[in-house]
Amino acid sequence: MVPYIRVTTSVGSRTYPPLSPKTMTSRVHRLHSTLELPLEDVYSFFEDPDLPEEIEDVEITRRNNTLILSAVATDSSMSKYTPTAQLKASVTENRVYEEDPEEMDGPGPSRGGGGPQWGTLEEEEEEIESELVEYACFKGDRETVLQNTAVQYPMFTVLRDIAKIAEKGTLTAIVVNEDDELEAVRIVDGEQRPATITVTEDPAEDQDGSAVDWRNNEFIS
Repeated sequence: MVPYIRVTTSVGSRTYPPLSPKTMTSRVHRLHSTLELPLEDVYSFFEDPDLPEEIEDVEITRRNNTLILSAVATDSSMSKYTPTAQLKASVTENRVYEEDPEEMDGPGPSRGGGGPQWGTLEEEEEEIESELVEYACFKGDRETVLQNTAVQYPMFTVLRDIAKIAEKGTLTAIVVNEDDELEAVRIVDGEQRPATITVTEDPAEDQDGSAVDWRNNEFIS
């Protein structure tokens, strides 16, 4: 079954600006992310990124446990004081355990017969080796993960590419793409999934207060 993302007619019927000024317009209307990936993978991604033409570079800033990826706009006429789109992630530490090769391949033949090997008990009781790995967590809605409107959609495509290398987490969004059309995006555990926009009517203004407010219903995503 194809998943659906709902959007109200107030969004679907809006007239969007032509292609030229879109760098200064909010073009991401719904976004929710639960992406997690090793911080090292994020840095590796930006060593030689395939950036959209509207973005010349991405500046990476680490402030304690917060990672900020700020877009540097290609358009030189844009004021240096204009806040460009940025992605925000929290940085956490997760303990990663090394997998036991024997456990992965299944039990092998016993050494020296079928009896227990008492001499190896101490070795078997040793803890599995592990290490602390820092993860970048892009979690939250649009205002939390993707901020500012200048070059907003191009920066969203950067987040979309990051989602494709993240082995864990989901990215869903409703955006206005390069063709000025509404587009639903859904990426789950690094895999692009089909998604469709369903248009719903706004509740009538003359409905009494007991009616269901579909616009703000927490059960509709």
